[in-house]
Amino acid sequence: MSSLSYELTLAGLSVGGAAALTGIGLIVTYRATGVLSFAHGAIAMVCAYVLRQLTAEWHWPLPLAAALTLLVVAPGIGLLLDRAVFRPLAVLGSDPAQTLVASLGVFVLLVGGAALLWGPGARDDAPTLLPADPWGPLGAALLLAAAVGAVTRWTRFGGALRAVVDNRGLAVLHGVDADRVAAAGWAFGSFTAGLTGVLLAPFVRLDPYGMPLLVMEVVAVAVAAGMRSLPVAVTVAIGLGVAQSQLTRLHPGGALEQLVQTAGANLFVIALLFAALILPGIGSGDALPRTATARMPTPPGAWIVAAVLFLIPLGFAGTDLTTSVQVPALAVILLSLVIVTGRGGRISLGQAAYAGLGALFTALLAAGRFPGLPELPHLPALAVTVLLVAPLGLLTGWPAISRHGLALALATFAVGVGVSRFVFTQPYATSGLTVDRPAGFTGDRAYYVLELALLTGALLVVIALRRGRTGRALAAMRDHEAGAAAAGVPVRALKLGAFVTGAALAALGGGMLAMGQRAFDSEAYDPVRGLLWFAAVVVLGSDSVLGALAAAALLVGLDAGTRGGVAAAVIGVLAVLIGRFPGGPYEALRAATRRLHRPARLTALGTAARTALRPAPQAPPREAHGRPRPQHLAPDAAPRPRHPRTATAPGGPGGPPPLTAHHLTLTYDGFTALRDVTLAVPRGHVTAVVGPNGAGKSTLFHCLAGTLRPDTGRVTLGARDITRLPAHARTRLGMARTFQQLAVFPSLTIAENIQVGAEQTARSAPLATPLALRLLDLTHLHAHPATGLPTGTLRRTELARALAGTPHTLLLDEPAAGLDASEAAALATLLRALAADGMALLVVEHDLDLVADLADTVHLMAAGRVIASGPPHQVLAEARAAEGEHTG
Repeated sequence: MSSLSYELTLAGLSVGGAAALTGIGLIVTYRATGVLSFAHGAIAMVCAYVLRQLTAEWHWPLPLAAALTLLVVAPGIGLLLDRAVFRPLAVLGSDPAQTLVASLGVFVLLVGGAALLWGPGARDDAPTLLPADPWGPLGAALLLAAAVGAVTRWTRFGGALRAVVDNRGLAVLHGVDADRVAAAGWAFGSFTAGLTGVLLAPFVRLDPYGMPLLVMEVVAVAVAAGMRSLPVAVTVAIGLGVAQSQLTRLHPGGALEQLVQTAGANLFVIALLFAALILPGIGSGDALPRTATARMPTPPGAWIVAAVLFLIPLGFAGTDLTTSVQVPALAVILLSLVIVTGRGGRISLGQAAYAGLGALFTALLAAGRFPGLPELPHLPALAVTVLLVAPLGLLTGWPAISRHGLALALATFAVGVGVSRFVFTQPYATSGLTVDRPAGFTGDRAYYVLELALLTGALLVVIALRRGRTGRALAAMRDHEAGAAAAGVPVRALKLGAFVTGAALAALGGGMLAMGQRAFDSEAYDPVRGLLWFAAVVVLGSDSVLGALAAAALLVGLDAGTRGGVAAAVIGVLAVLIGRFPGGPYEALRAATRRLHRPARLTALGTAARTALRPAPQAPPREAHGRPRPQHLAPDAAPRPRHPRTATAPGGPGGPPPLTAHHLTLTYDGFTALRDVTLAVPRGHVTAVVGPNGAGKSTLFHCLAGTLRPDTGRVTLGARDITRLPAHARTRLGMARTFQQLAVFPSLTIAENIQVGAEQTARSAPLATPLALRLLDLTHLHAHPATGLPTGTLRRTELARALAGTPHTLLLDEPAAGLDASEAAALATLLRALAADGMALLVVEHDLDLVADLADTVHLMAAGRVIASGPPHQVLAEARAAEGEHTG
């Protein structure tokens, strides 16, 4: 028994050493570049293939081939990725979405390229670089970790690396060559990937799909180390390797036998699930695909062309129609990403899992093997499958509530890998399982007609969700989550709803695909396939229904009649170029064609005629003192706002209840931001909060708005305690807010921005949107996207959205930021009119002159306390004195 334990420990050390190499490479790349390289496993696979090509096919000596592979090819791939892909993204000011999609694009491109060059089949003749004992991989991992630690701690380059990790912008200002640091990080990371690949290749299946996924499962090691600590990564890798090897000794028998064996073979997958779903996430920035925010008008006649193209296969016969049957089913699966990623803005790398569950459940229900349910005909089985899989969307929807960016990408990827490993590849679920087509639709042509009908239904559902009230709320959440919550959008519920709907659509498409192929093929739903689907939808327009249809046709059509890999290579190239063309290929084509057309210009005669026919401009109305009156406040253009529902609200004579903070205290990171703060925001008054930077004004504002919760104290609205209510719930009670940094939704028009605020509250009048447009002089811009406009216009848009919900209490955070003097004066006039109409206003503002002209009561804060309260002339004198001392 001791001999067996020793042998298993050695085997575990070998696996752990290879995993440690992967973790080291991922951490160094991430620390040097800020990129979590999803391409790491693909680079390992390519290097393993290169070494095999040099030795097995070209008969090079192993030492020479290994030196060329590890010292030239592997670092060369890293340097090429840095110069051709990621450095241009950094120069263009890329957001995390572009970097993530580009990384996935490299992964897909390398996988597709390897399948084209070497074929999709597995190879078992990879050369053995080191002996089978574990000391080679383990020694290499320990040596590399020690070398990286020494370089980081004791060399000038290590100091530059630490500076870039802490603050890249500040490091550049101090003369650090961040590009050189990034290039070195990519070269080293690719070297470790190549070393991992050539060491693993003799002992695992060398194929374009299996090895990249196997390596990426080990990302759990790097996440557990917080993407920083190399000793932790090495320790976790070795521990998991040894534990996984030792689990093979356990044979409990009975029902637990299969479970223990599955867990023992997939301990790194379990660790990935734990690291991605339980441990603190990495990459706090949001990672919304920028293609989702591009407003791309549908080309004229595009729907007619799409309908004709999807009807053409009805004239096919034989294998052509058999292949075409896959397109509508895949289109339904990709439509799920339009809802989740395109409209909802959530990264989802696990949709293949829901499609596979749809295929599996349909087959089990049709065969009468689903526990607790009888055998069902195929179409009812498909319908029940959709109902069963939809709630499972919470597996990825729940992490989406609190995770963004890379953290959410890893969570959804982990779920996809977990479902694949623990369900799709297990004999107890799939052994002897077959599936046929519904009665009356067994022929290819008849089944294709059925698929078109189901696809049409899915299209109608998706179009309805994109265009209606829910679609606007999803787009608002995608563009600015905090702004959407402030407008009353229930962000948490909406995220869950998007993932549940996406899971239902993916399950429907997966069931259709299984019946079309007359089999459940687990490889058709592996996680690598999910990455390919995600990349295809994003590069072809993630918020475009036509983009999903085009992606389905492209993926099936490019690989038809070939040995596979063409579609992955094409999608990979497009994804790599996503930073250059954020609107997708269609937007890039439109931009190119615009350059070919010369703009029409009037002749001298035409210019003179237009001048003669143009009406003379009218002078703007003037106030009593002779200055022009702001047009958006002219009586004939903007009626004074009225809030009839507030006249009978409880808590005050004829008005809404006052907002009050009672003894608020808030401490975070050892710093006390609020100390026993009490103040009230009465109706019909403008209450202002002023003070120097760091006084606690913003913290108090966020506590009142619902985005922060105080440690002690209460926030009340009349007699109701709202301390624990989230922001969207406070909005529905009659509160509204604006943001210091603009919180508009750029993918929506001005009118749609305002409509989001009007639709999320029961108090809104039917004409709230047009009235808000008129009040803020935005009617002429109602159809314009809320992007590329002056700051003053966007400030008015944000305020109009807040007013469209007819609030009784309005919170404004630096409302004059970015406004010129005339715009600030017009804003003050409007806010005074709102207060005179009975609204309660709280303004946090640095402009003391504006506060003096606007406020009825001013509270001065310093060091988290309210140190003075009273009329503006009295308190602002103290504020100016304090401001002078602070600047002095």
